[in-house]
Amino acid sequence: MNEFVTYQSEENYAIITINNGKANAISHEVIDGLNISLGKAEKENKVVILTGQTGIFSAGFDLKVMTESPESAKELVIKGSQISHRMLSLSQPIIVACSGHAIAKGAFLLLSSDYRIGVEGDFKIGLNEVMIGMTMHHAGITIAKARLSEVYLNRSVNNAEIYNPKDAVKAGFLDLVVPENHLLPTAIKVAGMFSKLNKKAHATTKLKVRKQHLLDLEKAIELDLLSDISINS
Repeated sequence: MNEFVTYQSEENYAIITINNGKANAISHEVIDGLNISLGKAEKENKVVILTGQTGIFSAGFDLKVMTESPESAKELVIKGSQISHRMLSLSQPIIVACSGHAIAKGAFLLLSSDYRIGVEGDFKIGLNEVMIGMTMHHAGITIAKARLSEVYLNRSVNNAEIYNPKDAVKAGFLDLVVPENHLLPTAIKVAGMFSKLNKKAHATTKLKVRKQHLLDLEKAIELDLLSDISINS
C-alpha cells in the first residue's frame, strides 16, 4: 500500500480506501496501491470492500497527468484499464462502498466490481469523458457495454449523461443506495454474505460468466495502445 491507498484487514473482509486529495483522483500511485492491496486480499482470502472519502468515491483520472501530454494520458488510461481487468477477474468478491461522487474512472471502478452500494444525496455518478473533450477509449466502451443496458450505454457513453444515485441504480452503475451512515455497515453485511459463498466456485464461475468480456477487454486495451488518447480543448 502507499499513502494514497490504505488496507485494513478484518476477520473475513478487507477495506481498501482511496485517499488522494479533494477529487480522490486515480493516479499512478493510486493504481499501484490498488494492485498491491488486491494482491494482499487474494493472499489473505478476504472479500474486498473498496471505498473512498466521505462525499467522493473518485472523480476520475488525475487531470494533471491527463493534460500533461498525449503519451502520459495514454499511459494512465491503459494502466486504469488493466486495473479494471484485474478487478473483473479477481478471485475474491469486490464490493464498492461508493461514498459519494463517482465520475469517469471512478464510475468505471463501479462497473469493474461485483456489488456496488451508493449513498443517498446530491451526488453525481457517470461517464463525463465526451463532455470534457475525450473520445471514449475502446476499453471504456467495452467495460460499459458489458455492464450497462443498451439504452443507458448510449446515454452514458455517447451523451455523457450523469445520474444521481437513485438513477445510477437504474442505469447499472449501482446495485443499492443507502443513507450515508449505513454505507459501511451495509457493505460489511454484504461482505458477510459473500464470505459464505464457496470461494473457488465463485471465482471459477465469475471467470466463466465474464470470459468473453475479459477477452474483449484485452483486445480493447491492445487497440488503445495503438490509439491517440487525449483530452481535446
